[in-house]
Amino acid sequence: MSAVAAVFARELRIALRRPAEWAQPLVFYGIVALLFPLGIAPRDPALTTFAPAIVWVGALLSALLGVERLFRGDLDDGTLEQMLVSDTPLSFLLAAKLAAQWLLTAAPLVLASPLLGYGLGLETPAVQVLVLSLLLGTPTLVFTGGFAAALTVGAPRAGLLLPILVLPLMTPAVIFGGGAVRAATSGLPSDAPLYFLGALLALSLTLLPVAAAGALRNAID
Repeated sequence: MSAVAAVFARELRIALRRPAEWAQPLVFYGIVALLFPLGIAPRDPALTTFAPAIVWVGALLSALLGVERLFRGDLDDGTLEQMLVSDTPLSFLLAAKLAAQWLLTAAPLVLASPLLGYGLGLETPAVQVLVLSLLLGTPTLVFTGGFAAALTVGAPRAGLLLPILVLPLMTPAVIFGGGAVRAATSGLPSDAPLYFLGALLALSLTLLPVAAAGALRNAID
């Protein structure tokens, strides 16, 4: 556990030295979500209808911003080799790294989502469901992106491969997350989509670090 905590703390220290990198997803998220109201008529009721999709697609695009760089620096400076020879299972170390990535890039999106929800015309019950859906769904986006980054870490043109690999894997979280908010907006129960998001979260936390560890071993070997 000390090695896991060391990896988590290392990611936070690196982020403090590069504030622009972890602030970029939040800025991009805000720009994407706030530009949509400028493209339609004022007080258009369609904005509320499209608000769940706007917020979730913005979260998806924000999650893609730092995926390519997730393991590239560790591969170049030898950190990945040190993780491989560590006594701690590589999947645990990768889970700590991805958890730090979520805390730095996705947690601010969750905190900013109520402001964006109200700005897009959502009522309080829908905003509450929006926050809960992002809290459940954004870790799935981050861990899925980490798995895709591990698959392409040794590829010379990873930037071209990553969207092709990661977008189909992230689509279920976007579907259920947007569906939960749409149900709340319509006054319908949103439990079922949230349960599906919880199931995806459980699968992501347990399976994707193991899969990413295997992909990194193949890339380094």
